[in-house]
Formats: sequence, structure tokens, C-alpha cells
Amino acid sequence: MTIQESVPATPHTTPRPQSAAHLGDLLTTAAAHHPTHGLRYCLTDDVTDSRLQSYPELLDEARRILAGLRAGGAEPGRKIALLLERPDEFLPVFWACLLGGMTACPLVPIRGDQERWTAQLLHVKTLLDDPLLVTTERLRDELPEVAGLEVTGLKDLRAHAGDLDPGQVPLGEPGPEDVALLVLTSGSTGNSKAVMLTHANLLASMAAKAEVQQLGPTDITLNWISYDHVAALLEAHLLPLSVGATQLQTSPDLILGDPVRFLQLIDAHRVTMTFTPNFLLGLINQALAQLPGNLPLDLSSLRHIISGGEANVVGTGVAFLDKLAVYGLDRRVLWPAFGMTETCAGSIYNREFPERDLTAEFAAVGRPVTGLALRVTESGSGRVLADGEVGEVELRGPMVTGGYFNNAQATAEAFTADGWFRTGDLGRVVDGRLTLVGRSKDSIIVNGVNYFSHELEALLEELDGVRTSYVAAFPTRPQGSDTEQLVVAFASTLDEGDEAGLHRLLIALRNSVVMAWGFRPTVLLPLPVEAFPKTSLGKIQRSLMRRRLEAGEYADRQSAVDDLVTRHLGGYVAPEGEVEEALAGIYAELFDLPADAVSVTASFFDLGGTSLDILRMKRLVGLRLAGVELPVLALLMAPSVRELARRITVGAAAGPSEYDPIVPLQTSGDKTPLFCVHPGVGEVLVFVNLAKYFVHERPFYALRARGFNEGEKPFASFDEMARTYAAAIRAKQPHGPYALAGYSFGSAVAFEIAKILEAEGEQVDFVGSFNLPPHIKYRMDELDYIETAVNLAMFLELVSKQQAAELPAQLRPLSKAEQLEHLIRIAPPERLAELDLDLPRFTAWADLADGLTGLGRTYQPGGDVRSMSVFYAIPLRGTKEDWLDKELRRWDDFTREENRYLDVPGEHYTLMGPKHVAAFQAILRAELDRALNGK
Repeated sequence: MTIQESVPATPHTTPRPQSAAHLGDLLTTAAAHHPTHGLRYCLTDDVTDSRLQSYPELLDEARRILAGLRAGGAEPGRKIALLLERPDEFLPVFWACLLGGMTACPLVPIRGDQERWTAQLLHVKTLLDDPLLVTTERLRDELPEVAGLEVTGLKDLRAHAGDLDPGQVPLGEPGPEDVALLVLTSGSTGNSKAVMLTHANLLASMAAKAEVQQLGPTDITLNWISYDHVAALLEAHLLPLSVGATQLQTSPDLILGDPVRFLQLIDAHRVTMTFTPNFLLGLINQALAQLPGNLPLDLSSLRHIISGGEANVVGTGVAFLDKLAVYGLDRRVLWPAFGMTETCAGSIYNREFPERDLTAEFAAVGRPVTGLALRVTESGSGRVLADGEVGEVELRGPMVTGGYFNNAQATAEAFTADGWFRTGDLGRVVDGRLTLVGRSKDSIIVNGVNYFSHELEALLEELDGVRTSYVAAFPTRPQGSDTEQLVVAFASTLDEGDEAGLHRLLIALRNSVVMAWGFRPTVLLPLPVEAFPKTSLGKIQRSLMRRRLEAGEYADRQSAVDDLVTRHLGGYVAPEGEVEEALAGIYAELFDLPADAVSVTASFFDLGGTSLDILRMKRLVGLRLAGVELPVLALLMAPSVRELARRITVGAAAGPSEYDPIVPLQTSGDKTPLFCVHPGVGEVLVFVNLAKYFVHERPFYALRARGFNEGEKPFASFDEMARTYAAAIRAKQPHGPYALAGYSFGSAVAFEIAKILEAEGEQVDFVGSFNLPPHIKYRMDELDYIETAVNLAMFLELVSKQQAAELPAQLRPLSKAEQLEHLIRIAPPERLAELDLDLPRFTAWADLADGLTGLGRTYQPGGDVRSMSVFYAIPLRGTKEDWLDKELRRWDDFTREENRYLDVPGEHYTLMGPKHVAAFQAILRAELDRALNGK
């Protein structure tokens, strides 16, 4: 499979880039054909304050600097390292190099770490065969001493030119295959490679980019990224210059210090094209959400934003487009892209975002430019894969590097035997569009499975308290470990000293990892922002953080986290007796802890237990404690080793306990408790993962149906159920204000409970419906016994969504026993084992669920409550919009005040599942705080 995408060229009034013999011709052509265009430097807080350097002026300044280089003995072919931070310093020297036939290599200072900076300069000196380093006088004073490194100041270069006529400075005549630019890869300071980009590479790339982006001399571009990053230098400078466009140049500090300034610059200067990584879009979304109202902005001039350098999160991009639509931003403006230093930056563009990517978590990177061929191959064999298969992405074309300077081994390893460049990325092509699924060097391999860092980082950034763009997921391998383990480093937005908040955040991070990837992080590492080493593009250097961790540089912070967790778990209390010893051992096994680190007073859930762990716990108890049958409810009601041991040793002798619908999933925090009513299956396991996000904030109680335990009689009526729950709530919390919610079927029950409490003179400040309208009878009427049983099976992940749609009709002719036998027979055996579910248990559960469905058939809503908060997801059928407008808004008929309708991700059965619970909890917690005013 080889893909090559061509885009029709757009007429330009300037000569096309490919007509140039070498890169210097681009600047001389721009100066001749577009003398009033050039670089507009905006380097102050005032977005309207700028200084124009026309292309003729840039050409003259570059020639003067070239004269200084020549006077210092720099001849064509000399390697020039550029340590220049401001765009108005860097760009003239860069062009002096190109005009003189020299090779430029951008660098960045490594302040605050003289050892690393020294290593970088030593490496550059050796790798580039003793280059000349050009820097400012200020930076030269900061440089570490590196023996033999030749350094000159920019001021000195300019002084050498004196009154020389710039037009008299002789220019070089480099050939197409001469190296114009060397760009260091983002490896460590001692092993980074230097990518060779020739004049031919860069000219081919500029022509292809301009064609796809349809750029011309009337365009105005914006760049804020420093020039050690190839996208800034090529995508945001060389490209607009190649077509004679005007380009606005600002600095990273001005944008990252106030992300909204990025939008203000676009408005003030009528920018038509810009480039930015995904993380800035997230920062802008965050900044806009904190503003009290709209800004005076007009973004209608912007034709496209190229977004590359990291994975583009679809949700971030869509939120960005949605938030800015009010300012005239076209919905098609955002182009996720892919490019590497080795491909002259952007070379593959997704011009179909967001419509073609709405169902994905990460956007496709799109189709290659003219001249670039793409294929996906099988790792190891090199076999070219068919569309849709995941493999290694390989590229070939005139804009692809020939290799790495002074590194024959790396060059050989980078190319296949038939000349294709190995990108190191994994991807698949569907319909001609490339989607990346990870990068081999940015992965964690646990038990033989690859997990990609950017996926987890995107998920964790959504959590309250996590600072955007400061999450790093990377592997470590402790001595003696037979697999890599996961480290998650993060910066928080919490106030310093907020230990309870940090502990809650640690639990949320850990649970989110477990639900996303199925295993726990070994290390959770809160760090200050300045402890995250980043490239100029904002990419965190995970490999450097790993080396620092394994060198012990974070040991103090790890110890502080351990102490904090131990304190909030109540300190360590040793187990007593055989049952406590056995349970402590099981907890240690479940949570990968030393056997002597589990306190018998620590909650199963505070240690990191999730709904899946409950089921594993149930199995382990049966194996380790002969004859002990551990009901799921026992662990929910007695989550510590000591409480559970007491229940096992004493509870069995005492017989079945009295029914109590209240299941305390989370009991810490001093805000108003939240009571959540079960869905139609009657069980509350669905709330376990959600409850963990409320640690140290507010208690979270779930209401479980009657009839699960031996001797319990199911409810005879809907009214009996609601009144039983209301009485139990008042026994737990005698007086309001109350906060109630229900999931699916439970929404109607929560509404009835609220009415009962209000009739008793109590205040109910929050009533939430999780995706169900007030009229449930019509839905319950659709559910005969087999429909209910199949829905239960889908809820328990015994059958797929597609099977759930097909099975009722297939099984309806069978007897009830045959129907249930079939469902158990086709269920995955490993899932049945996880749930400790067999035919008798499933039959009892299906009977209970059918009884609840029968109660729903008798339900007719009436009366009213003060107001409702309705959380809506994709419905079981039909569109989300119809579901909201035609069904859910009928809650307005049963409230005295205006209701709130909150869009949440996912579908009806998945909105609190592993993929969506982090987003859902953030919306729910914010709405609770609003409704309860912090009570």
C-alpha cells in the first residue's frame, strides 16, 4: 500500500519556490517582488505594537552579518551554531548563513543546569566538527566554559561590516545537495543526532506546503515558537517567506504567559495562517472558561491553524472551535498535521477535521503533500500492510532527509533496504488518511503490552487539579523487575499546603490510570512546573525525567507523597489474627504493596480499589479463606481489613444482616453528602469508580435495591421503594439540604424521594437525572423479561451492544430457563469468572431486575420539585438532540424553577464507564458545587 496525495496548485503572483536554485534565492526574490512585505516583530505586551522589517531590510542586514562572518574566516560549508533567543536576532544570522553557503544549526540555552549545558556544547562541538557559535553578548556571559569552542557575538559581527554596502558582499552558490540546516533531535544532551536538511529538501518542502496550504503574498502568518524547533523555522518562517507573505513574529513567553494573547494577535493583525501544538489550544480553552464574558475579537480572517508536534486530542480541538465560533472562527480552520525534522516539518495535513474525526479520541494527521509517498509496514518483516492495519509508518520523497550528520549508524538504521525512511511512529491508513496510534519511544511496555504515553496524559489532563500540559507518563524498571512500571508526574493547580486536595487528586489520578489501562501507576509524582524539562515546542522530555527518577533526584518528593498517603489513611496498624493476616495479604497482592505496608484500618477504596478489584477480591477470599463466601455488599459495607475480618468472623454466625439500602462508597469530606439511586438492574457497582473522585470533599452514598441477599423480599411498589429510600436517607442525614441523583431508572426514584423530603419540610438543593426523562413507563413497557435479561447482560459486559440488539428476538421463542442458559453460555468465561457469576446467580439477578422493570411500568410522574440538573448522553436510540428536546426537557413540567441540562460524553451505558468517568465526574462535581453553594 503506497499513498500519495496531490492537491491542485493555486495561482501565485510570486515565482514558485521550486524555481529557486538554493534557499538564498527565496529571500532575494521576496525582497525584489514584495518590497513592502516582511517580518513584523511583536515583542511587547501590547498586541498592536510591532516593528516591520521588510524583506529588503532583512536581506541587507543578513548581508552585513555575512560580511562579519567572512571577516572572521567563515567560508561556505562552515557549520554555524546559532544560540539566539529573539526572532529579530536569530533570523538575520540564519539568512546570513544561507546566503553565504554555510550550514546553520539552531541551539537553545540550558539555564539552571550548567552540567547539562556543558554536555550539550561539548557534544555539539564534537558532532559538528568544531562549529562557530554565534550568540549575544548577554548569553556569551552565561555560557559555561568549553575548551576549544569558538564563540563570537552578534554585536561583533555587525561591527565588522561597518559602512560596507550590503550589495557588495559576495554570496555563496551552494548546490542542491549541500546541507543548509542541521537540526538537533530531542535526545539527551550527549546523544542527540543532527538531521541534515539540504537546499533541495527544503525547496521541495516549501513548494509542497505552499501548494497544500494555498499560501500567497497576501497572507499574514503568525509564529510564537522559538527557532530551535523545526516547525517554527520552516512552517512559520521559511514557508511564508517563500511566497512573499508577511509574517508576524512574537516570543513563547508572551503567548504562554497569556494564551489569549494568541487570539488577540490574530485579531489585531488579521492573521490568515498560524501554527501551534495542541497543548496551546487546551490552555486557550482553559483561559476562556475563566473569563466572565466575551472578548472583543474578530477571528474571521484566520484561514487555517496547522497543529502538530504532538497528538491532537479531538475533544480539545472541537472545544476550541466551539468556544471561538462566536468570534467568527470558521469550523474548518484547524488542520491537525504530522511532520518531523527529518521531513522538513509538516508534510501530512488533515484538512477534514473535525467532521471526519468526531468519533475518535485523537485526530488523524491526514494526507501527504505532493511528492511524499507513505506506506505502513509490519514490524520486523517489512511487509507492506493493507488499509486499516497498524504498523510502522515509512515515508519517501524529496523533502525527506538523507540522514544524520557524522552518524553513519543512525543513518543506516533510519532507512529500509529499499530506501524508505522509518519514522518510528505506529499508524494506520484508512481511506487515504493516516492516523498515528503511538510512537515506539514514547510507550510503556507492561507485561508485553504497549501503552502510549500521550493517550494517558490526555486523559489525566482532564482531571480537576491537574495543570494543563504538565503531565508526563513514562516507564521505569526497578532493579529485579521483569516488566516496566508506570510513573505519572504531574503539576497541580492546588494551593500549596492543600494536603486533602492533593490526596484526593492522587486517588483520582490512580483510579483513572487503572480504568484506562487496567494497572496502577507505581509512582505518582507531584512536581512544580519548573521541574518539567520541555522542548521549545512544549513537549515534555520524558526520557530525561526517567533518568532523573532512576538517579534518585525525585526521592524526597516520593517520600513526601508516601507520608501524605499514610497520614490520610490513618497511619499504620498491624493485622491481628489469621483472618486479618490473610486479608492484609490479599490487599497487598491486589495493590502491589509490601505485605507489611497494608494497615488494617485503611479503606479498600482509599488504597485504590475499583469495581474490578471488588470482583478479584471476592475470588481471592474464596481461595485463601476456605469456606468463606464474600458477598459484594460485604466489601462495600466493610471496606477495611479489620471491618471485613469482623464481618467474616462474626457476621456468619449472626446470620443475614438487616436490609439497609445505603451503601457508603465514600465517607470523607464535609460538604453535603450525595445519595445516588441504582439503575434498573438494582446494583450500585456502577457508582464505585465515580465515588472515588469525591474523597475528602463530600460523602457519596449509593442506594441498593432490596432482594439481593438471602431472605430479602423485593419491593412490592414504586412508592414503597421511594419511601424506604427516603427513610434510609433521613436516618443517615436527618436534615437537609439534600443532594440526590439517579442513574437511568434511578432518576425517577430520586425525583420521588425529593418530593417526599420536600413534603416533610426538608430542603432539597440538588436533584440529578443521569440520562433519563420523567416518563419511564413507555421504556419499561418495551422491556419484557428477555429484554431485561439481555440489558442486564450488556450492563455486565456479558454480551456486546450489537448482540443486545439482536438476541431478544432470537431468544423470545425459548423458555425462560433456556433464554438465561443461552446468555450464560455465550458470555466470555473470563468475565463470568471476574463477576463470580453462574446461572443461578444470574437468574436471581435477572428476576430482581425484571421486578424493578415491573414497578417502572406502573410509574406515572406527578407533582414537582424545585429544580433538576439533567445530565444527557447519547441515548439508546435516536439522536442526542431529539433525546434532549423531545424527552429530557419534559422534566420542565415537574419543576417550579428552571432546570439545567448538561451535556456529558459517552452513551447511556458508558457515561460512567472507564473511558468517560473522569470527564463525567468533573461536570457532576462542578454542578453540585453550584447547586449547593459549597455546602
